[in-house]
Amino acid sequence: MKAVVADAQDSYSVVDVDLAPPKTGEVLVRMAATGVCHSDLSIINGTIPSPFPTVLGHEGAGVVEEVGEGVTNVSPGDHVILSFIPHCGECFHCVRDEPYLCIVAKQDGNLLDGTTRVSRNGEPVFVMSFLGNMAEYAVAPSISVVPMAKDVPFQAAALIGCGVTTGVGAAVKTAAVRPGSTVAVWGCGGVGLSVVQGARIAGASRIVAVDLSAEKMEMARRFGATDSVTPGGDAVREIFEMTGRIGIDYAFEVIGNPRTIEQCIKVVRRGGTAVLVGVGGAKERFSVSSLVLPLTGKSVIGCMYGSVNTKVDFPLYLDLYRRGRLDLDGMITRTYTLDEAPRAFEDLEKGVNARGVIVHG
Repeated sequence: MKAVVADAQDSYSVVDVDLAPPKTGEVLVRMAATGVCHSDLSIINGTIPSPFPTVLGHEGAGVVEEVGEGVTNVSPGDHVILSFIPHCGECFHCVRDEPYLCIVAKQDGNLLDGTTRVSRNGEPVFVMSFLGNMAEYAVAPSISVVPMAKDVPFQAAALIGCGVTTGVGAAVKTAAVRPGSTVAVWGCGGVGLSVVQGARIAGASRIVAVDLSAEKMEMARRFGATDSVTPGGDAVREIFEMTGRIGIDYAFEVIGNPRTIEQCIKVVRRGGTAVLVGVGGAKERFSVSSLVLPLTGKSVIGCMYGSVNTKVDFPLYLDLYRRGRLDLDGMITRTYTLDEAPRAFEDLEKGVNARGVIVHG
């Protein structure tokens, strides 16, 4: 089968690989749509550590073709969304309603049993986040797939697998944005636009889009932002002026940049919350005065995968989509074939898409 494989840092291509059948507790999924996410790019450029070679892809939807022994949650023919975090239901975090932190296995490029089903010329090839679904097929743990209704378009459903769930969940679950509150979102890419949508769904009265690109901030307005700042200007000053020097209730950083993290913490009001969604480099640090948090009551919290419970939240977000409250179709700026993956990553780096999606067959 064809797959997008990263062989080394800054080196990837579309190549032919071999795929073994699913083992106990695993499923074979024929991929229908795969989102092109910045985390895939972070594997390529080394921001997120990964073994090489590895099949990229962790956001997608498809059809179950085959199930291994012991699989009961899905059957061949089921349409499914893939989750890059398994949900074992039994580990320390799962039993505490934190399945987005499930520790059933290491993120080491293998499946749950410590081996991979992908190979090339007889040598093993790792997969990204138990999935490696930037390929024609993927073998994944059954606890990493969630069934969905067959009337949902695969392209829209694919976005639920990562970007939309992370962004919407950051607002409605991690931060629990209150109706009537004020929100600012740093970074208006696919995840940032999803934060904007989540804040709108939660009932925020004012949503300020912050980005270096005027086009992206205008795009954010289409998804629910009420205000934007001057591109390349002093976002903190402008937001303070908008709020009468009080500051914002919730600020979301969806870039992973120390400077913008510090801006988010600065701009939230006394008692407000800064939510860190973007993933930065392992060696990057941000600085906060030791006086600030205790004397202002501000909170700084991390957001992993939108605090998702896939079994509950994937169907919920699809229901919001069906009812017209969550715009998934509008998020898809362009589609690509698998062979066009290099162009998709070029467009991702240029920031021209809300979300690019690879459509299979």
